[in-house]
Amino acid sequence: MGISKIKKNDTVMILAGKDKGKTGKVLKIDSDNDRVIVQGVNMVKKAMKKKSQQDKGGIIEVEAPLHISNVAIVTKDGSPSRIGYKIEDGKKVRFAKKTGEVL
Repeated sequence: MGISKIKKNDTVMILAGKDKGKTGKVLKIDSDNDRVIVQGVNMVKKAMKKKSQQDKGGIIEVEAPLHISNVAIVTKDGSPSRIGYKIEDGKKVRFAKKTGEVL
């Protein structure tokens, strides 16, 4: 359990599992369990109960969390990269270790 270098709204690539190679936007980060929810990735079927008259119950597909070690940030050229920190003009910024570009 630690502080994640990946933030909400980052575009990430899946490195392992059934959705390996897919990319998506980070919707939510659970830092206590080191898990992330990525839009449109790791979809699972979930049975939902009707909550109101208008609400439809039944089986829906939702994103399940992935371990944060199985995702990597995507650079502008579309390749996955690890993230580092450096000080630029007195500010701490994140950068892609593969290309050196500031995120």
